[in-house]
Amino acid sequence: MFALFEDAGKFLAGRVLSEADASAQVELESGKRVKVKAANVLLKFDKPQPSELMAAAQKLASEIELDLAWEFAPQEEFGFAELAREYFSDKASLDQQAATLLRLFEAPHYFRRAGKGRFRKAPAEIVQQALAAIEKKKQVQQQIEAWAAELGSGSCPPAIRDQLYRILFKPDKNAPEYKAVVEASRATHTAPLALLQNAGAIHSAYEFHWKRFLFDHFPKGTGFPPLAAPAISDELPLAPVQAFSIDDSSTTEIDDALSVQGLGSGTVTVGIHIAAPGLALQPGTPIDQVARQRLSTVYMPGHKITMLPDDVVQAYTLQEGRDCPAVSLYVDFDEQTLVVKDSQTRLERVPIATNLRHDQLDAALTEGWLEGGAAGGEMPEVVTRLREPLAFLWRLALHLKGLRELVRGKPETFNRPDYNFRLVGSEGREPDGTEQVEITVRRRGAPLDLIVAEAMILANSSWGQWLADLGIPGIYRSQASLAPGVKVRMGTKAAPHAGIGVKCYAWSTSPLRRYTDLVNQWQIIAAARHGRTAALAAPFKPKDAELFSVISSFDAAYTAYNGYQAGMERFWTLRYLRQHGLQEITGTVFKEGLVRADDLPLVLPVLGAEGAPRGARLRVRLGAIDDITLEVAGTVVERLDAAPQAVSAEDDTGEDEEAVGGPIAIAVDVSEGAEPDNGADNPPS
Repeated sequence: MFALFEDAGKFLAGRVLSEADASAQVELESGKRVKVKAANVLLKFDKPQPSELMAAAQKLASEIELDLAWEFAPQEEFGFAELAREYFSDKASLDQQAATLLRLFEAPHYFRRAGKGRFRKAPAEIVQQALAAIEKKKQVQQQIEAWAAELGSGSCPPAIRDQLYRILFKPDKNAPEYKAVVEASRATHTAPLALLQNAGAIHSAYEFHWKRFLFDHFPKGTGFPPLAAPAISDELPLAPVQAFSIDDSSTTEIDDALSVQGLGSGTVTVGIHIAAPGLALQPGTPIDQVARQRLSTVYMPGHKITMLPDDVVQAYTLQEGRDCPAVSLYVDFDEQTLVVKDSQTRLERVPIATNLRHDQLDAALTEGWLEGGAAGGEMPEVVTRLREPLAFLWRLALHLKGLRELVRGKPETFNRPDYNFRLVGSEGREPDGTEQVEITVRRRGAPLDLIVAEAMILANSSWGQWLADLGIPGIYRSQASLAPGVKVRMGTKAAPHAGIGVKCYAWSTSPLRRYTDLVNQWQIIAAARHGRTAALAAPFKPKDAELFSVISSFDAAYTAYNGYQAGMERFWTLRYLRQHGLQEITGTVFKEGLVRADDLPLVLPVLGAEGAPRGARLRVRLGAIDDITLEVAGTVVERLDAAPQAVSAEDDTGEDEEAVGGPIAIAVDVSEGAEPDNGADNPPS
């Protein structure tokens, strides 16, 4: 005797070896023996052979019209054999009964299962809805197949182009556009990104990087809602100084300025004046919500996305010719020994005499000129009038740097340059990737650069310590030691920063550009207004959950923004190589198999450099450049030195390394069955 039975949603047939009241032992055609519950046995028969019955039933099942079977089915619950007799004849054969069972089981939109071999027909409206859904699914599948064929032939359907970044990086794996890319990728044996490139989905490499960044971090665009800058209600005294700022020409958010008083008197007062949006903006207001969402200005060659709307920035920026609200730190120094005598913080209006620009002055304003010698070029009259204050600030900067280096335990080295990028033709508009790029060197530790850096470190460390002394929490950056792998951390308590060489360090000098600085400025303003009772009046209290939330959000955003800036600097460096037809570069080995170019901000893997010692200088032939993955590799052509040069301290600690291009991580799964802070802070300017 044979039996047809259900096992885990499948129908099988085999020879009955033994049978009891509750179960039977059945041998399948494969020879496997299974124990079957009596309730799961749906048909018993003597002939034909089980395999013959199942083959005939499957063929006959495909011929059963579901609409007609649904019409014949009774309203109440029924068994498959009953419907077979209604559909075929009163004497429905064994294979007709088995075919009816298979057909009913595979059509749940027509017939609902009510038990083993038992069914109930679905209401008419449910059947219609199900049929409509099936038809829609069929049409969607046809669309997927059409899109996949189009992609495979080298053309990108508009619907997929519109979803390009979602498909690659944050896909909905049930979306037809995603499925079409997966299907085409499998059919053509091509990686999804390459497939889409070949199909013309990516208009330009620059647009790809820009729109991907916007997709990840500015999905609603970079525009601002209508926001008016609130006026500062405080009656602020006018400071008796003539302050000046030092920034690049492209800087519109002028956060800081300096002043010097008392030269020749024995005590010199240095004023560090910081733009004071915190006097007008308040936590929780619409402008604050925008700033907290963005958390920082995003910089890239030729363009930036500001943290605050330009109208708001211009209301508080330290623009020359204006008396600007500021939070000022005044530090009294002995003019000869440069020992600190006193310091105080004031809320005031500061006259800004001039805005000096690094890029216009660095060549002429040299160490020699500050020490009484000749300038390195034509010097503007406004700078000549500032010669004595700048000379004192230069002497002070060297002194402060030396004190920090004693704490660090080793000197800061500036043997590697910073680079400036200028995109010719992009002035006044967003770049599009076609611009000619100019890359120039800005020497680390140049006088103006060092003056500003040391002044900002002095302010950030002084205010950080002041907040700590008053029991007011702030947002601090700290580094436990300079040992390799010890990174900069952010927290709400004052702690040493080994990389800078100070007891504590709280970013406070860029409130127009960084949200952490704006938060700290609110705390500093409370301290300036209330003194010892400021802890009760400050917007953020000790162990405030909001502070920890700001730190977490800022850390993630700032890392992402720095990563994008580094990526775009690499993009324009690769464009520079193309535009100038450079096929070879010289560079220095700084890590196993990696070479840093001598005259460009470029790090690349080099074949043949694996065995070269660190510090070895090489001439390298460049390979193909991929503007999408930002990859370029090289091959050693010649060793240029007899002995390797010493590597910098930054190299030794793994700090300040440029990014090396690599494959872009995408989220398209085509497998079968599938659905910068570095070691030490760069002081802000």
